[in-house]
Amino acid sequence: MQRPFREEISDIRPASFGKRLMSMVYDGLILISIWLGVAIVGTMINQGGVISPLGRAAMQSAAFCCSFLFFGYFWTKNGQTLGMQAWRLRVQTFDGQRISWTQALIRFLCSIVSWIPAGLGFLWMLVGDERLTWHDRWSETSVVSLPKREKKKKSGR
Repeated sequence: MQRPFREEISDIRPASFGKRLMSMVYDGLILISIWLGVAIVGTMINQGGVISPLGRAAMQSAAFCCSFLFFGYFWTKNGQTLGMQAWRLRVQTFDGQRISWTQALIRFLCSIVSWIPAGLGFLWMLVGDERLTWHDRWSETSVVSLPKREKKKKSGR
């Protein structure tokens, strides 16, 4: 079921590479804090001892799942992670709707694939006219740049 966004914005254009990169830096810092939280919980569960290989695998799996839940929640809720909000970006379907959890999962997993060949999947947006990365194409989503909100002027007395 497609869900539209609350506001209808007419001046939407594809996001620039620079804005997308800066948004990833912001979200990367948040991810690091999430991973630290998972590591702290894992260490507490292990009572501060050396974590076994099985425990390490469980902790890495938990960090991976928490990372997906972070992105999936924000992408499906309002199309924006915290970094995307700061840079006025939004992920949406090709027809301007909110993405589904399935699309979020495809986007998340395929973004890992986009990083593997030295980030070529991300750089691909610089080549095409549509400005889509590999994971945009595979998940049938796009990242758009939202216009600045106009501030309402106070009535002067």
